[in-house]
Amino acid sequence: MALFWVPLLTALGSLAAPSTLALNRSLRLAISALFPAAALAIILSYTEQVFAQESIRFAMDWIPALGLELSFRLDGLAYLFSLLILAIGLLVMLYARYYLSEHEAFGRFYAYLMLFMTAMLGIVLSNNVLQMWFFWELTSLTSFLLISFWGHRSDARKGARMALTITGAGGLALLGGLMLIGQLVGSFDLDVILASRELIQGSDQYLVILILVLIGAFTKSAQFPFFFWLPHAMAAPTPVSAYLHSATMVKAGIFLMARMFPVLAGTEAWFLIVSITGLLTLLIGAYMALFKHDLKGLLAYSTVSHLGLITLLLGLGTKLGAVAAIFHIINHATFKASLFMAAGIIDHETGTRDMRKLSGLWKYMPQTAALAMIASSAMAGIPLFNGFLSKEMFFAETLNQSTLGSISWMIPVFATIGAAFSVAYSLRFIHDVFFNGDASDLPKKPHEPPRYMRVPVEILAALCLIIGIFPAAVVGDLLKAASASVLGDKLPYYHLHIWHGFNLPLMMSAIALVGGVALYMNRQLLFRVQANFTERNESIVFDNGIKKVRNAARWFMQRFDNGATQRSVFWLLFFALVVSLPPLMQLNSTAGARPQLPVDTVMVAGAVLLCIASIATVIWHYLRLLSLLLLSVVGMIVSLAFVLFSAPDLALTQLSVEVVTIVLLLLALYFLPQRSRNYAPPSLMVRDLSVAVLIGGVVGTLTYAMLTRPLDTISSFYTENAKALGGGTNIVNVILVDFRGFDTFGEITVLAIAALGIYKLIARMRIFLPSANPEGIPWAKDKHPFMFEVISQALLPLALLISCYIFLRGHNLPGGGFIAGLITSIAIIQQYIAHGNDWLVPRIKLNYLTLISSGLLIAFITGVGGFIWQQPFLKSWHDYIDFPLVGKLEIASAMGFDLGVYLTVIGSSMMILANLGGLTTVDRLRPKEHK
Repeated sequence: MALFWVPLLTALGSLAAPSTLALNRSLRLAISALFPAAALAIILSYTEQVFAQESIRFAMDWIPALGLELSFRLDGLAYLFSLLILAIGLLVMLYARYYLSEHEAFGRFYAYLMLFMTAMLGIVLSNNVLQMWFFWELTSLTSFLLISFWGHRSDARKGARMALTITGAGGLALLGGLMLIGQLVGSFDLDVILASRELIQGSDQYLVILILVLIGAFTKSAQFPFFFWLPHAMAAPTPVSAYLHSATMVKAGIFLMARMFPVLAGTEAWFLIVSITGLLTLLIGAYMALFKHDLKGLLAYSTVSHLGLITLLLGLGTKLGAVAAIFHIINHATFKASLFMAAGIIDHETGTRDMRKLSGLWKYMPQTAALAMIASSAMAGIPLFNGFLSKEMFFAETLNQSTLGSISWMIPVFATIGAAFSVAYSLRFIHDVFFNGDASDLPKKPHEPPRYMRVPVEILAALCLIIGIFPAAVVGDLLKAASASVLGDKLPYYHLHIWHGFNLPLMMSAIALVGGVALYMNRQLLFRVQANFTERNESIVFDNGIKKVRNAARWFMQRFDNGATQRSVFWLLFFALVVSLPPLMQLNSTAGARPQLPVDTVMVAGAVLLCIASIATVIWHYLRLLSLLLLSVVGMIVSLAFVLFSAPDLALTQLSVEVVTIVLLLLALYFLPQRSRNYAPPSLMVRDLSVAVLIGGVVGTLTYAMLTRPLDTISSFYTENAKALGGGTNIVNVILVDFRGFDTFGEITVLAIAALGIYKLIARMRIFLPSANPEGIPWAKDKHPFMFEVISQALLPLALLISCYIFLRGHNLPGGGFIAGLITSIAIIQQYIAHGNDWLVPRIKLNYLTLISSGLLIAFITGVGGFIWQQPFLKSWHDYIDFPLVGKLEIASAMGFDLGVYLTVIGSSMMILANLGGLTTVDRLRPKEHK
């Protein structure tokens, strides 16, 4: 259970900072940091078990029938990433306290940051791949909020849109791959999937699965050709860059590849796709980083390059390659987060990030310079720093592969070239910013930052040095546990030491070091060569691409949809015919062997009346009031049909809906012309008639074919278990509030959203009110007839009493919250029609928005109540309790859910009807003003 609290705590923490506006920033930081700190303490409490290579699991049923559950898993890999997410997240929170100015939305920033933290923890801890995908997409959404935090800047908005589009599209590809995996192995449980290597790799779908999963990983981790979104995301505040784009979000794709390594790796397809993509990303990122003048731009492309390095290591498919990749994940997170924070300090204290203006900052900011030099040395792979160790392992693994045959030698050569560029841009970062003359013409006079703003950089820089000198003592157990969760118990032999003797990887490091210095010394020549190439702004290219897609979609829509409902319905029905006609034509006989029910005179009369009313509605549709009356006849016949077939709940619901719908349409017709134009070209009439006849024939054929064939039904399950499991004898109501309660909760949520949407459309609408009927006769001045007023007042308590009765008996007899809510709505709207607004508002002070929100909240609380007893969402409870003077009564938690349905239906119905009836915003949402 404790594992479940890790993402839950950070989610709760997102509410802390916005809820403490009255406190100063330091107190708000302290309160907000308590939540991720507590989550980190929970993770650290499992250290001994994780280092013993145990996996901690927690699962809670969600939708058992579909095999869905809330499932979390903490092994070595998840432990490593959880540490990075939470520990670096806490450091970033401290850093942001001093980075953000006083006028910026401090609470909102922390809320976004911890929501993103929750999403990342969900990814690494999920033991169900669909649950993992949900959090995967949540990282895209929350990163969009963080990147666009400075919404007043155009580059921030564009960078956020680009990141969301690319990573969101990759997430859809990932979903396709995960669905195929789940279908293939028969489960979405990660434990089952990781044990199905032979089944997946032996499947004909393996290549499709591999490509879809890798597209998701490559887009998230900015791999070629999707890397262009990451540099433009640097428009975000520097704390966001330090967190998302070095330690967490871009590592999500790396995590996915490491997590799926036991299942997907080891094939030639994996090697070719992953290693070549990683190598290209490594080289392109390293090359581009050297030419960027913006500090964060340089670090962004260096991040792309190092992510390519990790991808290349995983792509090699060897066990030592996977170990080296995990080691570099640790090292990269430490030195890159510290470098981004150092860049933010430089920008914060000088007013610019342009390296063409920055120089000689060593004498103004010596402590920041020293920290940046440590982190840069780690990034360049200098001995005694952590980056050197993982780079040595990287070089060694590039030498131990031969999949490319005679050209396998190219991989270590290109790896050395990429490392040389890494040395060059690291040297440029240090020399051009802190040395190379003296600073002049800066927006601000340089100076050291506030003490505690530098603390996170000091901690991370110290780790770069300590891990580099004492690797086995500091991260040996962590690396072993994380590697074991990827590779299993049989880990390859490796040792973490500073010195491995004179060997080929050391020679490659020396060549990279010398080559990097040479590249930097001759950078002016490289800059002149690069100047011959036209520099493209990926943001402009991306926007142009989006415009072309939008224009193509607009052209397509104009061909099929010109805004006329008639045409839209035609194309919908036309494509329905295209899909349904071919299989129907292959049906040998429409009639099945199932015996038909006998037909009596009443049934025939009802069917004939139904047909006549339907046809008459179409013929006289231009006479609005008459067509409405004919439509009500159709609804009444349908209600009687439900009664005939022993479905009283459906009959009551249909009848109540008919009444509410008729009232709704009558109110709407008041604002519309009494007649509509009855004109259509003959060609359209022929077209519509032809499609209507064909659709009617197809639907009739399908209906007859289905009714005359035996069907497998699950009704017996509900009949047998409604009382035992749901505590009620009204099977329909038990299904709605228990067995299919999740569907009902979704339906009332949609109803509430629809009501709010209609309210917003109507609230400020200016509508012409007709003063006479179509014949020119003025409306009667007596808007509220006396007899109607008297009868309505007498009916109100009776209707409310019936509503309560229908509600209370709904679990065992026909009725329930939905029907009772409609009856109550009808009773209230009748009072409005009879008495008018001025009489009603002082007497019935209902806030419909409060009713809707209260109903949804009650239904939700009833649903999550099962979690207390580790039961699925909306799992109901019932029991019999003896009450004094009353006797034994059945109490069911489903009644609470039904109460939520009841309130939501009343609020939604009345919000629509009252606004159509002319009630204003003030009338409904602020009734106290009418006292």
